[in-house]
Amino acid sequence: MATLPRRVGPGLAATAAALLALAPTGPVHAAEGPGPDPQAGSQTGGPAPSPLEEVVVTSPEPRYVAPTTRDRIGRIWAPVLINGKGPYRLVLDTGASRSALVQKVVDELGLPVRTDSVKLRGVTGSAIVSSVRVDTLEFGELAIEDTTVPIVADAFGGAEGVLGGEGLEGKRILIEFGRDRISIARSHRRAAVPGYSVVPFTHSPSRGMRVEVTVGSVKAVGLIDTGAQMTVGNLALREALARRRGQHDAYEDAVIGVTEDIQQAARVRIPSITAGQLIVSNAEIMFSDLYIFDHWQLASRPALLIGMDVLGVLDTLVIDYALDELQIRTRY
Repeated sequence: MATLPRRVGPGLAATAAALLALAPTGPVHAAEGPGPDPQAGSQTGGPAPSPLEEVVVTSPEPRYVAPTTRDRIGRIWAPVLINGKGPYRLVLDTGASRSALVQKVVDELGLPVRTDSVKLRGVTGSAIVSSVRVDTLEFGELAIEDTTVPIVADAFGGAEGVLGGEGLEGKRILIEFGRDRISIARSHRRAAVPGYSVVPFTHSPSRGMRVEVTVGSVKAVGLIDTGAQMTVGNLALREALARRRGQHDAYEDAVIGVTEDIQQAARVRIPSITAGQLIVSNAEIMFSDLYIFDHWQLASRPALLIGMDVLGVLDTLVIDYALDELQIRTRY
């Protein structure tokens, strides 16, 4: 089910990671910092400037896709019609086997709660929850009919539910962070165009979306989870890094999942994450013995749950389920 780890603490700081693609795009340079303040006072003397009226300029909140920035974790919402009504914004969760709704949406749609409960598995634990029957879930060329969805207490970023992997076989998801756009269509098995890098993956409901990664010099299993705010490594990975680099924990933190269970975590800066043609440098991630690692039988192998603090730094992310590959373009 949905894997929605989020940090509990003083704030949600985005991972400080510089992303670059190898062959297709060449090196990626960090964005320059802000220039001089145009409203700073002159250093050459002269008459004081007249008081200026304050003008506040605001921009619309992104509707569906927002990038990761220095002070905010990115997110991916899909506008989904439920029983022909909406659209409702459901967080796209590649770590979830099926979709889910929050209680507010269930009430708005007048959906009767089923008498039988379902087991919800989250990143930090499992819970028995109520469920509802939905006639249709529709977005783009995705159409799911006559399905049972669990009711969750919360979804990442204030979304109205979770859009899981059910029905995505053979589909192509295009996510453009800079343009606030997401689309789901049938895959025509199009190869990556120039400027994009490719990361192969394997996928199944019981194993998640997996890629081969190298963290520093340690080979590990990477789990692509667009429903997770934070990137989290398991204890086997932390121990392997500590043996090779003498790594020490930075400070203690915590992770809360969709089931609202809380697990302790430690934040550590790691040298790099390499996945196919993608390199993430100088990233600060969390390490925890998460419930989901044990459920996916990865407790004893180095593994890394890759969340939106890393994925949201991209310019464009394509998830092609027919080709079993990610096609990515960096922001710089």
